[in-house]
Amino acid sequence: MQLTEQEQQKLNQVRLDDSWKANLAEFLLSPKMQQLGHFLREEIQANKVIYPPNSLIFNALNTTPLNQVKVVILGQDPYHGPNQAHGLSFSVQKGVTLPPSLRNIYHELRTDLGIDTPSHGDLSKWAEQGVLLLNSVLTVEAGQPTSHQKQGWEDFTDNVIDVLNEQREHVVFILWGAYAQRKGQRINQEKHLVLKAAHPSPLSANRGGFFGCKVFSKSNNYLKQNGIEPIDWQLDA
Repeated sequence: MQLTEQEQQKLNQVRLDDSWKANLAEFLLSPKMQQLGHFLREEIQANKVIYPPNSLIFNALNTTPLNQVKVVILGQDPYHGPNQAHGLSFSVQKGVTLPPSLRNIYHELRTDLGIDTPSHGDLSKWAEQGVLLLNSVLTVEAGQPTSHQKQGWEDFTDNVIDVLNEQREHVVFILWGAYAQRKGQRINQEKHLVLKAAHPSPLSANRGGFFGCKVFSKSNNYLKQNGIEPIDWQLDA
């Protein structure tokens, strides 16, 4: 994609890892992204509190560059409570009470791999090893779950999935719940592994289909079969 000087200047203002920026440039410069930016500016001008902080909106993509992605865990939208969201799906900052979904993820991690439950909910170590912790929607208004849906983020993250789908091979996509599974319908399952299970939220998990899904061991087995270094799912205490 040949960029004009003006387009390049616009791209330079986006706080996004270069590997992603280069491959998402067309969407980043599109009217849809401009509309999304306009919506977010209006929300801020109306003195609404937005999570995560502006510097962490692209945290998942900045922590896990395109060529390092091994596993994708697809979430819906950020946590909407104070100090929770930091741009990684299902993850919360250290010192924050574990959300119920993350408690269930840790329970499955323990039964699948025998890993003890960590004392915190910060999944950054996973992201640094190649686990793209991607929410479908990257922002939310404080106290208002799903408030930023259908404003353009879904189109942006569809583009992220398309880039992975086309440019990478042997990526594991973990899709918990119907929402993630609908979004994952675009994934080429001949090139990648798609693991589906119920959502880890208490309401879904307790109905069955999440506990015992063994996505952590299945992911590592697939990576090893394809000559890729597996993920160390053990988090620091």
